[in-house]
Amino acid sequence: MSLFEDTYRTIDTSVEGIFRDKGSKFIAYAYPFQDEAKLKDIIADLKSLHPKARHHCWAYRITPDRSVFRVNDDGEPSGTAGRPILNVLLSQDITNILVVVVRYFGGTLLGVPGLINAYKTATQEALKEANILECTVNDVYELTFDYVQMNDVMRIMKDAELNILGQDFDTNCKLQFEIRKLQVNEVLGRLEKIEGIKIAYLRTI
Repeated sequence: MSLFEDTYRTIDTSVEGIFRDKGSKFIAYAYPFQDEAKLKDIIADLKSLHPKARHHCWAYRITPDRSVFRVNDDGEPSGTAGRPILNVLLSQDITNILVVVVRYFGGTLLGVPGLINAYKTATQEALKEANILECTVNDVYELTFDYVQMNDVMRIMKDAELNILGQDFDTNCKLQFEIRKLQVNEVLGRLEKIEGIKIAYLRTI
C-alpha cells in the first residue's frame, strides 16, 4: 500500500453551467487551474464579461491534498457560496480546478439554504459538461552526467517509459524528466548505479 495517492482527477478544458432560482441566475465557470497567480486575471475577465452581475464567488483546489483550497463568498452571507462550490469539488474528487459562479440578482432573497443550493447546483451543472481526466502525480528530476553514460541513462528512460521534458547533450549532459510517484524509488535506484551521475529533484506536478 502506498502512503499517498499518486493519481488525481481534473478537467481538461473550461466549461460552464447555469442554474436559475426565483429570478436569480447563477452561471458557473470551471477552469483547469494550477497557477494561483492567474486567479486575478480570470476574475477580472469575468467581471468585464458580466459587469452587471451582483457577485462573483469562487473556490479552487490545487494538488491532490484535500486541505489545499481557497474559497471566496464575494459579499454573499458567509459560507453560502464559496464553501458549497468547494464541497462539490471535494465530493466529486476533482482538483487543479477553479470554479467561479457569477450571480445576477433577481430581486427575491433566496435565504441561506437557497443560496447554498444555488451555488452547489450551478457548480454541478458545469461539471456535468466537463471531461474528467485521471492524471498521475509526477516528480520532475534533473540528471547531470558525462556523455559516455548517455546510453545507460537513455536505456533506463526507455525501459521505464519516462517522459523527457528537456535535454542538453554536450560533453557534460543534462536531462530533465518526469516520473510517476510510484516509480520513483525503482528508477532512481537504477540511475544511482551509474557512476558519477548527479540527480536533483526539481518539483512535483
